[in-house]
Amino acid sequence: MSAENGTPDTSTAGSQGSPDTTTGSTGPTAGATGPRPEPIRFFGTTWLNHDHGYAARRVAAAAGSLAAAAAACLVLRLTYEGLRISETGGIVTLLMVVMFTICSALAFRHTWDGFTRRPDPDRQASLRGLLAVGFLGSLLAYFFRTLIEAPGEKLHREEYETARKQYEKRTTRRSGNPKKRRRP
Repeated sequence: MSAENGTPDTSTAGSQGSPDTTTGSTGPTAGATGPRPEPIRFFGTTWLNHDHGYAARRVAAAAGSLAAAAAACLVLRLTYEGLRISETGGIVTLLMVVMFTICSALAFRHTWDGFTRRPDPDRQASLRGLLAVGFLGSLLAYFFRTLIEAPGEKLHREEYETARKQYEKRTTRRSGNPKKRRRP
């Protein structure tokens, strides 16, 4: 959970059952103070309670990433045909195919791992070129993860639950009248 989402939000007031203006849902965070769930791209905060079109969003995200992967395969096919037509030689064509295969495999693994743990920003910056070349792997990782859950949902849920527990622990420690406490 990021620092801005892990802090208690005291701007909303209301009871536990009042609707949350950011998600439109009534749930454990609706109208309550404390940490708020971090939105996921294309899903917002619907991943928390699996409400407000969560299933439809997962289907749409899976279909969109699969369509983008199909378009990426077409682009790679046109690139291959361009190399073949230009008669650059078998070794250049082989190197290009191997490069795209390796970069796609690495991008798949990096993207898949990014759904379960926060990536290191420095490593992410250094891999930007590799991820751009291996865009097909990233799209496929997004597609396959969407079949299981909203990409990054497990990571966000763990962080949110940890933040909620820490918040509950802090607030219960502060409750009560400090004058009535026994002093040693």
